[in-house]
Amino acid sequence: MSINSFGHLFRVTTWGESHGPALGATVDGCPPGVPITEDMIQHWMDKRKPGQNKYTTQRREADEVRILSGVFEGMTTGTPIQLMIENTDQRSKDYGDIKDKFRPGHADITYFQKYGIRDYRGGGRSSARETASRVAAGGLAREAIRAIAPEVQITGYMVQMGPHKIDRAAFDWEQIDQNPFWVPDATAAGDWAEYLDGLRKSGSSVGAIIEVTARGVPAGLGAPVYGKLDTDLAAAMMSINAVKGVEIGEGMSAAMLTGELNADEISMGPDGPVYSSNHAGGILGGISTGQDIVVRFAVKPTSSILTTRKTITISGEDTEIITKGRHDPCVGIRAVPVGEAMMACVLLDHMLLHRGQVGKNQGHIG
Repeated sequence: MSINSFGHLFRVTTWGESHGPALGATVDGCPPGVPITEDMIQHWMDKRKPGQNKYTTQRREADEVRILSGVFEGMTTGTPIQLMIENTDQRSKDYGDIKDKFRPGHADITYFQKYGIRDYRGGGRSSARETASRVAAGGLAREAIRAIAPEVQITGYMVQMGPHKIDRAAFDWEQIDQNPFWVPDATAAGDWAEYLDGLRKSGSSVGAIIEVTARGVPAGLGAPVYGKLDTDLAAAMMSINAVKGVEIGEGMSAAMLTGELNADEISMGPDGPVYSSNHAGGILGGISTGQDIVVRFAVKPTSSILTTRKTITISGEDTEIITKGRHDPCVGIRAVPVGEAMMACVLLDHMLLHRGQVGKNQGHIG
């Protein structure tokens, strides 16, 4: 299997399977001299790890990350950094009954059609367990960003669960870390808890929309044709398991606006250009404007549910399947730190590209 890497200068290669002994990431291109410890990365791993509450899978993984190379005396050396996370709570027997059946909604069937072999134990390489590696790499990227551009803040949160949306008028950044859904609306958090509890007890699942905002990003990141910042952000978010749609700024809703409404008018402020709105999501022509970068992605419902579904076997026979095991009733909850990690990796990559090509911004206004 090829194409397990992403990024240009800050390049991440993930490895490992859901039920293998370990998984992790090899990170190349991290600048030297970045202060980093395992505890600094672990902070972000703990946001994603399973089994933290009744609304996520009850698989118990400590998700403890180990740094195997590329760091000396608490500093990155500029050489490849190997990050490893051991799997400690695999229950492969949960999948024994379905080893010859394809789970509807999963990658089982396409993986087998392409490669002629598949790891039926939780999906193997195609499992969302792979995202632990991304979060580890994202933790490293955050620390490198902190060293290069300490004003940058990356925050992810849920804005919709199933048909239920947050009240934008009640948006509160402080609420995000105060509930199990990473939702910036205290009322929505209470309503969603009751809604998801009912779905969880029935053995069903639901989708979600996650928004990731990067504040304090400098203008000038990205390139106007094939190196667009929004191109790489969209690809990064779309590569996350179960994601079926990505929007930047106004996104699909821009199609309903007139040119007058959609254009973000510009005026001169005391410290540079000021925009009247941010329909563009902080990116124009593939290059960051200096405004907040706003990305949303939609996650489909978890396909592993306790409802009997029709499928076929490897030999082509019609059959039925129930997917047992431990699964998230809303995978969108644990997708929040994954989206943050991908934002961090892409932004750091483009900061390094920008520094390598032009250094500081060449165009001065005012």
